Amino acid sequence: MPFEVIIGAWVATGLTLFIFTFLYEDNPIFKLAEHLYVGISVGYTIVKAYDTVIVHLIYVPMIKEGDWSLLVPVGLGLLMLARYVPNAGWLSRYAFAFIVGVGSGLAIPRTISSFILKQVEDTIRPLVTLLPDGGVTFTASLLNPASNLNAIILLVGVVSVLFYFFFSLEHDGPLRTAARTGILFLMIAFGAAFGYTVMARMSLLIGRFTDLIEFAGPAYGRPTFWLIPLVVGALILWSTRRRPAPPEA
Repeated sequence: MPFEVIIGAWVATGLTLFIFTFLYEDNPIFKLAEHLYVGISVGYTIVKAYDTVIVHLIYVPMIKEGDWSLLVPVGLGLLMLARYVPNAGWLSRYAFAFIVGVGSGLAIPRTISSFILKQVEDTIRPLVTLLPDGGVTFTASLLNPASNLNAIILLVGVVSVLFYFFFSLEHDGPLRTAARTGILFLMIAFGAAFGYTVMARMSLLIGRFTDLIEFAGPAYGRPTFWLIPLVVGALILWSTRRRPAPPEA
């Protein structure tokens, strides 16, 4: 096993155990791992941004390839830094206005296409399928998103949710039934979203435990077996030292 891989296994195991100590209580070991994570993330982001933007998007195209048209975006980027100059701060407004305008122009059509037109397209899907010979068929497979049964469920869900958010009339009679059906669909959607979030976090937890089990092998020097007692001992020592002295009689 390469030496750098073994060092990486020890560091990964130690930081993982340091983070898990928060389950006991907020402590200096957890703060150390947290600060290391934030600091390394910020440092990596800065270095990656420099390598991507300064080197590959500015220096290489302009200096080595002679594409001097990039002076326009470079100038807009430098105008943003004028924000920190008191007498020239107004120049940054032009750069921010350009960025906000371009960003809005790119985001609005995509948002309309993804969240409005696509929803309308799925809602008005045919409830029955017409055959080439003029007949009609109905597909009832829940596993097929394009089935007619799913089209009916989607139509009922969209209409009932819209009725739930219709506040001009009192939710009474048929409108009350539609609104309650909309609540049911909303709860299913929220539950599915929350379940997806929980499963994503569980996947991260399983990944951490998998690494701890793998790094417990002799090929990595058994860092899991060595570091768990050290971390537990450090927590016990910290808890003992921070315990307040008993009040004097």
